[in-house]
Amino acid sequence: MKLNYLITTTLALMSCQLVQAAEVKYMLWDSNQLPAYQQCATDFQAKNPDISIKITQAGWNDYWTAISTGFVSGTAPDVFTNHLAKYPEFAKSEQLVDLAPLITRDKVANDQYEAGLYEVWGRDGKQYGLPKDWDTIAFIVNMDIAKQAGVSLEELQNMEWNPKDGGSFEQVIRKLTLDEAGNNASSDKFDKSKVKVYGFQTPGGGGMMGQTEWSYFAVSNGFKFHDKVWDNKYYYDDPKLVETISYLASLPDKGISAPYEQTKSLGPDAMFVGGKAAMIPQGSWMISYFKDNAKFPTAWVPLPKGPNGQRATMFNGLADSIWVGSKVQEEAWKWVKYLGSADCQAVVAAKGVVFPAIKGMAEKAMETQKAAGVDSSAFIVMSKEKTFLAPIADNGSQVDDLMKISLESIFIGKVDPATALKEANTKINALGQ
Repeated sequence: MKLNYLITTTLALMSCQLVQAAEVKYMLWDSNQLPAYQQCATDFQAKNPDISIKITQAGWNDYWTAISTGFVSGTAPDVFTNHLAKYPEFAKSEQLVDLAPLITRDKVANDQYEAGLYEVWGRDGKQYGLPKDWDTIAFIVNMDIAKQAGVSLEELQNMEWNPKDGGSFEQVIRKLTLDEAGNNASSDKFDKSKVKVYGFQTPGGGGMMGQTEWSYFAVSNGFKFHDKVWDNKYYYDDPKLVETISYLASLPDKGISAPYEQTKSLGPDAMFVGGKAAMIPQGSWMISYFKDNAKFPTAWVPLPKGPNGQRATMFNGLADSIWVGSKVQEEAWKWVKYLGSADCQAVVAAKGVVFPAIKGMAEKAMETQKAAGVDSSAFIVMSKEKTFLAPIADNGSQVDDLMKISLESIFIGKVDPATALKEANTKINALGQ
């Protein structure tokens, strides 16, 4: 009897060792999304006991440093959240697994995702990621300040702008701007040297994409980054972009937006939460942040219409990619496939942090947000307006660096926009030759 027990126990231990779970390391940068994906990992492991998911989260800058150095040192995660501004270089340096054969083998339906989200992660028949979510840009407004200024929600939802006088957009932000004596920027008594609340805070430069900073203003003014995806010829010297950047750079001189140096040190999000800025632009991924941190009534409103009569927003979509150096690629693919499935994305929608990529899930996320007291419909409105993709081409990090330098020099008043943008564009286009 005792011998049988020992044999049974030994066999059980050997069996456990034989089926030891393969570990898939997964990395993401958004702490707000971590709980949703931890739940997805728990659910996935219950269905796949032979696979263990280990999730690591790091802030934006540290995240990309870890990914890049990991490629070199051989310590990169097996699967990671990828960004449209980053993946072209990763693909070019052959750091990403081509998912196309796996997608075909397992009959993964690419038409389950919102239009364009799948295709943008492919090139020359190869596929470098499965869509996980999408985002657009809107303005968030301190409604206490708006109410005190006599600015209605309807006015905020129907603003128009132009690079000459700012249109109704500038009229609104002048009303929202207050000096220490309580005068708004529409008053002759307004003292721009003693501003208590800035009506609008532009986030600053923004590099090659200008996603939350200037892209939506510029595109609604007639600007385009390049002719098509993967085209290495840019138009950063376009007079329409020059006009747009010139206008945004003029706002601090009017006292209705903080100087670039102040924005760079404090950050527009902290300024808004601290009551120093009445309205700022942000992405849909920040809905939960402001719900948790703004201690006053807020409203998300669509971006203003531009001179062409349209609103415009970057339509950005993240995806999950597999590192080519992974030793558990088959298990990593199972995890990526699950991340891109309705089962996981329904969990993400239920958390209401972001809008999942699968059709119909964004509306579920919006319902979750509404139940929490947040009307996020402005982002859905923007998704049905003029949308455009982030500039996707080779040499992205170099393009981004050149644009950051150029835009910072403009916003600190070191050089005029036309000169700076022309010089940057010449250097950028030379990279693709």
